[in-house]
Amino acid sequence: MRAIEALEEAQKIAFAPFVFQATVSLRKLGIFDFIFDKRDEGGVTVSEISKELSVSEYGVGVLLEIAETSNIVSKCEEEKYELTKVGYFLNYNTTANVNINFTNEVCYKGLFHLNDAIKTGKPEGLKELGDWSTIYQGLSQLTPEVQKSWFDFDHHYSDDIFDEALSLVLERKPKVLFDIGGNTGKFAVHCCNTTEELTIKIVDLPGQLNKALANAKKNGFEDRISGHEIDWLSENPKIPTGADVIWMCQFLDCFSEDEIVKVLSTCAASMDENAELIIVETFTDRQKFDNAKFILEATSLYFTVLANGNSKMYPAKVFERLIAKAGLKIKEDITIGEYHTMFVCGKG
Repeated sequence: MRAIEALEEAQKIAFAPFVFQATVSLRKLGIFDFIFDKRDEGGVTVSEISKELSVSEYGVGVLLEIAETSNIVSKCEEEKYELTKVGYFLNYNTTANVNINFTNEVCYKGLFHLNDAIKTGKPEGLKELGDWSTIYQGLSQLTPEVQKSWFDFDHHYSDDIFDEALSLVLERKPKVLFDIGGNTGKFAVHCCNTTEELTIKIVDLPGQLNKALANAKKNGFEDRISGHEIDWLSENPKIPTGADVIWMCQFLDCFSEDEIVKVLSTCAASMDENAELIIVETFTDRQKFDNAKFILEATSLYFTVLANGNSKMYPAKVFERLIAKAGLKIKEDITIGEYHTMFVCGKG
């Protein structure tokens, strides 16, 4: 890279928040949609956008100028704008949509406090959302828009592998499954819809557990889905015995390494010699594409500044060490979908 190219990249980073917020506005104001709808007419002018969407020409103009410089839109000699491929993906790609909303609604204000979070080891940005020590205590109390963005982000990176993962779980013919960190109960309901041979116990914080059990009742599974309240950060957390399978999907990345060992050790203590603990995660060292690794490492900063101050998206090699430290052994190491790994663990 030449010096002038390096400087250009440095300036893009310096003004990255400006480009991001311009993108958010172009989406929310409907400007991207209107430009795309006019693609067969060779584009659309600032004046036409202003008139159609009741936004000042000045406002439309400043947004499109930075968008053009950032290769989000292009402008022809007739001063008509069209979306570039980048602009198209920013507005219509599902993953980009989920990521933008999560960044804007959940993380953006909190990220201002990242420096303090790095120094203190606490989620200093969480104060922008509410007065809790971790975000998990406040999930059920977030405003509807923020809560939707959080759950859309969380579910987007797990829902697509539910069918494949569940088929592997059901091969073991379990009768009782513990869903650790069940959130809205979406996986538990999916299990009950898939098979009649399984009962589920969701293990989670009280606020989330209430939401999950309400969802189970709404779907007619209150007789097969029960709950167990827990605070994993308490001094001596315990879970019941009796599980054939203990399921954790994108759960352990919410904890520090020492806390992960604590969670795994607690689960191991509840397991008999035939029980299995299944961990599903998106590991940073198991991604085929740099883009996926980039998303995971950006998500680590969310954990730093907003979630809890001490966790991250981990490489698989770290989990391998922590699983062994908790007295468990990895029996199977399975690739699930494009991004996920499943570790099937038993007592060593």
